[in-house]
Amino acid sequence: MISRGERVANYVILSAFAAFALFPIVTILSAALGPADTGGTSGFGNFAAAWEIGHFGTYLRSSLLVSGFVVVVSVVLSIMSGYAFGTMRFRGQSVLFYLFLLGIMMPSEAIAVPLYFDLRTLGLIDTFWSVTLPQVALSVAFGTFWMRAYFRASNRAIVEAARIDGASSWRILWRVLLPPARPAVVTLTLLIFMWTWNEFLIPLIMVTSESLRTAPLGLAFFQGQYTSGFTLLAAGSVIVATPVVIFYLFLQRHFVRGLLQGAVRE
Repeated sequence: MISRGERVANYVILSAFAAFALFPIVTILSAALGPADTGGTSGFGNFAAAWEIGHFGTYLRSSLLVSGFVVVVSVVLSIMSGYAFGTMRFRGQSVLFYLFLLGIMMPSEAIAVPLYFDLRTLGLIDTFWSVTLPQVALSVAFGTFWMRAYFRASNRAIVEAARIDGASSWRILWRVLLPPARPAVVTLTLLIFMWTWNEFLIPLIMVTSESLRTAPLGLAFFQGQYTSGFTLLAAGSVIVATPVVIFYLFLQRHFVRGLLQGAVRE
């Protein structure tokens, strides 16, 4: 039984951490809505000015296309590979799974330069594929680990009953195991979306065309080329971060549920 003093202390500590986390957000929003450093605009006019000067419409469209492609392909591949590693037994399974783990431990900075030369040899530099395919590979590594843990802890009795009824492995995956895995899949989707949206190094190295620049990369160019004022830069930062915040708020309940389920699984 928690005493009243402990409860008050918990609220005080949580409030302090919440204030610490929200302070940078409030600072950026206040700066974005304040008077512009160069004069002429203020409030929501700063967002319109930043949108027009920084070409954020093009960058956001590019980020949405890249993130959507990476999320869909990575989640589908992660579900299938996690199902294979979590429920099946085959030769070389352990070695192959450890190769997937190397994809989690290997930072993108370590492979960016050799990957650039490989993609240049294939003629894929400065294309949509040079931005998406490396991020799919990095995301599938974590996604396989995530979904394998879920499928290993799934109810084996249901799987065996489905097999006795003549269900194929493909049908067991999509009709039996996947519906209860919705929180885990939603959590994986949100994580991959945030990682892909915020990725900066791979687009910076792989593309030069303005139409292929993602939102974080466009924000960096906006800071360096178009304005030195903090107000419009803050407005641009809010524009870039807004889609991730909206996506998280929309899936927040499933995200928390998926994390709680993952905390009690292998």
